[in-house]
Amino acid sequence: MGKLAYIKEEIAVIRERDPAIKSSMEVLLYPSFKVILQYRKAHKLYLKGHYFLARWISQRAARKTGIEIHPGATIGKGLFIDHGSGVIIGETAILGDNVTLYQGVTLGGTGKEQGKRHPTIGDNVMISAGAKVLGSFTVGENSKIGAGSVVIEEVPPNCTVVGVPGRIVRMGDQKVPRTEMDQIHLPDPVLNDIRELQADNLRLRRKLADLEKRLGNTPDGIQIQDESVEDEEK
Repeated sequence: MGKLAYIKEEIAVIRERDPAIKSSMEVLLYPSFKVILQYRKAHKLYLKGHYFLARWISQRAARKTGIEIHPGATIGKGLFIDHGSGVIIGETAILGDNVTLYQGVTLGGTGKEQGKRHPTIGDNVMISAGAKVLGSFTVGENSKIGAGSVVIEEVPPNCTVVGVPGRIVRMGDQKVPRTEMDQIHLPDPVLNDIRELQADNLRLRRKLADLEKRLGNTPDGIQIQDESVEDEEK
């Protein structure tokens, strides 16, 4: 692919996934656009063993954009980094096609281990703002990582992960994240657990009141009605 064709492709990627774009000229101002062009240049030098020059280009791009991509990372086509400030992609990270990253995302390692130490991100994955994916494992294609999540283990394809540490809260039958770009309306497993505990508590209180009544020893003032919990239970 020629340089001009590649630039047009990168412009199309950003226009597809950012509703704030009104014209192609605006794309030239985007940190994501600038940093990916510099990454491609640095990556070619890195593969040829020109490590210092590759790092010089990538660090210069990081200072200008706030996005740090190690030149050793392997990135497929169609990467979109929205806003971008604070995004870090480690040396042995591998990203498939059409990956979307929001600001503050880290694709990092967990220490000083050798070899492959950063995550592999499948095609069409969306990683929301502030999420951290740490370690050498795979996030399967079409998966979505919720904002602020910390993912430290394998994620199968077509999953939604939220929380610290990240938990799979939805699996299968997913829309492709890059077509919907929704990083907010995700399941809340903590809230679901609280609601289950509230419902269990109400059931236990009702059983206790029933037992006391059968024994003819119902204490005055016992509360067995809780409209808000009943509503949640329904």
